[in-house]
Order: sequence, then structure tokens, then C-alpha cells
Amino acid sequence: MVRNPAALERFELDQLRRRPVDYRQNTAIVEALAEEARRLGTFRRKDPLEGIETIIRVARAVNSV
Repeated sequence: MVRNPAALERFELDQLRRRPVDYRQNTAIVEALAEEARRLGTFRRKDPLEGIETIIRVARAVNSV
């Protein structure tokens, strides 16, 4: 259990600032995520508005709470 979350967050941000950006590694990660999304069928919709009614109903339900 973390006793001081603010100190941990400062430490993590400091580590991120010190680490140089690896463009190739970041590109590989994005490509792997896109491939996984394709395999899961996330990008199969040809009509971008397909299923919009469900999305609107869920958004209304979430925002009304």
C-alpha cells in the first residue's frame, strides 16, 4: 500500500521527464495497439454513425447520475 501517493506521483513524473523519448518504441506500441484493435473488431464499422443510438442512451444514463 502506498503511504504517500503525492510523493509517488512526483517520483513517477520525475522519472518520465528524465527518460528520453524513444520514437521507434512508441511507434511500435501504437502499431501493436492498432493491430489488436483490428483483431478485436473495433474498426469494422463502415458507417461511423452505426450504433449511435446506444451510445447516446448510455451517455445520458451516465451523465444523469
